[in-house]
This record gives sequence, structure tokens and C-alpha cells, in this order.
Amino acid sequence: MTDMDRRTFLETAGVAIAYAATVSAVPVLAESAPHEAPTTTISLTVNGKVHTVTVEDRTTLLDALRNQIGLTGTKKSCDRGECGACTVHIDGHRALACMSLAVIQKGRFITTIEGVAKGSKLHPLQAAFIEHDGFQCGFCTPGQIMSGIALLKEARSGWPSAATPDVTQPFSYDQLTEAEIRERMSGNLCRCACYPNIVDSIVSAAKEG
Repeated sequence: MTDMDRRTFLETAGVAIAYAATVSAVPVLAESAPHEAPTTTISLTVNGKVHTVTVEDRTTLLDALRNQIGLTGTKKSCDRGECGACTVHIDGHRALACMSLAVIQKGRFITTIEGVAKGSKLHPLQAAFIEHDGFQCGFCTPGQIMSGIALLKEARSGWPSAATPDVTQPFSYDQLTEAEIRERMSGNLCRCACYPNIVDSIVSAAKEG
């Protein structure tokens, strides 16, 4: 065997021995028992009705509404607080259900799109969406309407927005311009780009007081 052959053989053998030693040194992990996520039984007051459900502690309000209670009007889309399709009202204020844990809603009053009409009588904003063609596919519509209803309430309460010329002064309801509406609805996305019709719907509902 030449010197070069001997050197090549020793190098190859050394690598093989080092690899074998490394592999044999890795401990074999024992098969662990499946981990069960902790669960909690909670009572959720939704649209005036109390629902008792058992959920994993990490369950979002959105998943509890859809999967546990069966209220599928609240839509699951981005699931990370970007599109507004899951907007609901919690204690009268709009909130993203996908960003809220179900277990922290004890004692709070939740309203979904299923709870805004009074029997067969639509909410004025629901009726306005129909009149002004405020939707095409309709997927984002529940969230749009829930945000729009909250927007009108916020404006009546004197809340300014980033579009308000002077936020140091109380906001007046008659200042609710299309620019104000667009700014206040900017957290709700529409794949069909029905934004002009959505604004027209809210303008129409705002005129009804």
C-alpha cells in the first residue's frame, strides 16, 4: 500500500469511527405519554343567552363561538387580527374574536352578528347593506356590520379618530364624514373591494340616527 493510499484509508476510517461514536452517544428518548392541554368549563353570555362550554385554555373566543356554541356568523379568516372578519361586541365595544381567549370572557356580554336584529326586524345597518349592495361574496359582511354598528355608537359618544381634524375638541356626530367612516372601518378588509358601497351603507344608517 502506498503512502497516499495509507493516508486516505486512515482518514476515511477516522471519519467513520467518529460518526459511529457520535451516533451511539445520542440517548434514545423513551416514548412519552401524550400531553393533554388543560381545559376549563366556562359560561359565556352570547346574544343574551348563557352557554356553558368546556374549552382548552388556549381556545380563542372565535373558535368557542363557532365550534362550541355553533354561531358561525362570526367568520374565521386570517386568525391573527388583521382582517376584521371575526369582529364581535364585548360589553358593547367591538373586539376581534380571534385575538381574545374564551376563558377570560366570564361575566362579559358578547354580541355576534346573529344577535343584532330584533326578531325578524333587521338592524338599520343590516338593511342598509342590502339596499346599497354593501357586499358581494358576503364573507366579510358580518365583521363589517359589527364594526359599522360600533362605529356609529363610538361617533355618538364623541370618540375622535385619526381622521378627525382636531382631536382636542369633542367629536360631534355631524362630523361623521366619509373620510371619518373610511378611517374608522380601516381594520375591516373586503376581498371583493366593496368599500364604496360599505361606506354608503354606513352613511345611510347614520342618517337614521
